[in-house]
Amino acid sequence: MSEQHPNLEIIGKFFAAYSQFDTEAMKEVVAEDVKWTIPGHHPMSGTKVGITEVLAYFSKLSESGFKADPIVLGVNDDYVIDCHRGWSNREDGNNVDMLWCLLWKIKDGKIVEVVNFAADQHEADRFFYKAYQLKPIQERMA
Repeated sequence: MSEQHPNLEIIGKFFAAYSQFDTEAMKEVVAEDVKWTIPGHHPMSGTKVGITEVLAYFSKLSESGFKADPIVLGVNDDYVIDCHRGWSNREDGNNVDMLWCLLWKIKDGKIVEVVNFAADQHEADRFFYKAYQLKPIQERMA
């Protein structure tokens, strides 16, 4: 049995921490000056710079009920590419279920940069815009 590439171990630790929203475990594998780019035209898009912004992004992301299940990973000494199912099961019916690919740059045992790619950017924009812009009528009336 062959050993797992160290960069795959880092990504595995990240996904385990993400699934539990364990910010301390995330900090163990994410660089302080990380850059994380979310494409699109919605309230969550843009480049987050630094661990504080990235953790704030994940905190906000958890409000949408978004989950990620890894499907396949590719690796070399500097990068990992992952394809995963990104999905939600919200009670309000605003849901998404599609493939996403992330390109992870690893340096000195830490994630230093990530770029997200959505299989359907228009659907991603719709989901996140609705999840973060539209509020229930009761909240708008208050």
